[in-house]
Amino acid sequence: MESGAKKWGFQRTQGLEAASTTTVRGYLNLLMGNINQDSCLTVVPLGHGDPSHFPSFRTTPAAEDAIVDALRSAKHNCYATTVGILPARRALADYLNRDLPYKSSPDDVYLTNGCTQGIEVVISILSRPGANILLPRPGFPLYEAWCAYNHLEMRHYDLLPEKGWEVDLDAVETLADENTVAMVIINPGNPCGNVFSYEHLNKIAETARKLGILVIADEAYDNLAFGSTPYVPMRVFGLTVPILTMGSISKRWVVPGWRLGWLVTSDPDGILQKSGVTDSITGFLNISSDPATFIQAAIPQILENTKEDFFSKIISTLRECADICYNRIEEIPSLTCPKKPEGSMFVMVKLNLSMLEDINDDVDFCLKLAKEESVIILPGRAVELKNWLRVTFAIEPSLLQEGLARVEAFCQRHAKKQ
Repeated sequence: MESGAKKWGFQRTQGLEAASTTTVRGYLNLLMGNINQDSCLTVVPLGHGDPSHFPSFRTTPAAEDAIVDALRSAKHNCYATTVGILPARRALADYLNRDLPYKSSPDDVYLTNGCTQGIEVVISILSRPGANILLPRPGFPLYEAWCAYNHLEMRHYDLLPEKGWEVDLDAVETLADENTVAMVIINPGNPCGNVFSYEHLNKIAETARKLGILVIADEAYDNLAFGSTPYVPMRVFGLTVPILTMGSISKRWVVPGWRLGWLVTSDPDGILQKSGVTDSITGFLNISSDPATFIQAAIPQILENTKEDFFSKIISTLRECADICYNRIEEIPSLTCPKKPEGSMFVMVKLNLSMLEDINDDVDFCLKLAKEESVIILPGRAVELKNWLRVTFAIEPSLLQEGLARVEAFCQRHAKKQ
């Protein structure tokens, strides 16, 4: 201690460092730090879902024009209301009401700084002493991080690879008790690339109703489905069980840096209002930051002016990339892909360590791959599935081919000698 200085009364927050290192960003920072700076190889980013850098995934000019128009109008340099400006919430309610058996109102829509803030809001308002929440394994690690930070007990149910990554509903019933507040589902799937069928979502809703728990539907990748199973939003089942849906423009419009998302309550029976959940959402938003007002103001124009051919092009590109990824991985003996991806931007790949030398586990595989081949892949441990890999296929197709060729060369170099 410096001479004459008193004992300082501040210190770091206990638990924050541990929670933050288990996120996707934490692992990606670790892997990027292992890149060989002397290598002439271009880094191939197969570790996170942000294809906005690539020409094949550029957003629609209609969205860019809407942002410019809102900004240049000089009408949106002000603070927004707590839950978001009414024109944006009204436009989103109309957008989300398609094919619903009931209609949501603008009062059911809360604007957030992307789905990331939506997760923070939901986990924070549901946390109380003794409570627990059911999370998917594999899943999205930000849920675990916020649960740990809020001291909310996590109980993991498995997604079953042999059943196309469906929810193990028997496990859900076994894990839940009188202190369970909710279950989280992610559809289309991050990290598995699966899309739940209508029938399976209905079973999830019936199970949650039986258990008396809320369903938190993470639909960050809504409508990004390109296989044989059509995308169905969970809010279709709002008459069965209360639903909290999280969504954003980040993935479908490929603009994650714009940070505009939403929370939507689907609860025609008013259970969330009677229980105080809706008041808690507003209360939390009262003490947190808003999406930029001019971004909010652009939403009605973005939703109205985006043409279907833009969405079709993105879906077509994702399908092409998913085919490339799946087919190339099938050619690598030490990697196994149990199901071809049908949605989102990811696929889970089983790492067969018995066929590799000098590779201890999934983290070791990814660290050495980054160092030797400048390819970034997320270790399965980040998503609660050790000795698996989460591969992102949403990049330029030619670069994806190159990256997977390097993965194959890496696996051949580390293959056990017969």
